[in-house]
Amino acid sequence: MAARVIERETAIGALVILAGAAVLALAYGGHDRRAQPGYELSARFDRADGIGVGSAVRLAGVDVGTVVAQRLDPRFRALVTMRVAPDVQLPADSAALIETDGLLGDKFIALQPGADEKNLSPGSEFRFTQGAMNVADILELIISQAEAARGEGKPADKAK
Repeated sequence: MAARVIERETAIGALVILAGAAVLALAYGGHDRRAQPGYELSARFDRADGIGVGSAVRLAGVDVGTVVAQRLDPRFRALVTMRVAPDVQLPADSAALIETDGLLGDKFIALQPGADEKNLSPGSEFRFTQGAMNVADILELIISQAEAARGEGKPADKAK
């Protein structure tokens, strides 16, 4: 009787492991992001927190591409390569910014088109970028501004 229970538990465990392997294979295997149509552009950021391969690239809130590679350059800046849809032609003075979807949502790269008459060619790099903002840094900035405003108000109150 105990042998049957052990055999059944072993069989169930094997099925769970096979199901997990199948899910991982579907999620990570067989889908080459570089095979997607479009052209590659790159951007350098001081901070690329929250951005990784597969992150969305958006223009006016519409998904127009994905991040396909990320590495450090010799000056320790994040070099992000993205694949953009072939029908999206961006002016040469366009900008790439790392933004957050809502207050605590996923990060994505937002593209802001410029006004140059020439377009970025495949393999080009954005000249204008803005890296990720850290929530802790933003809160620290808000607190320091509030303290500065409160500190400026005290001397005026004492003078009255």
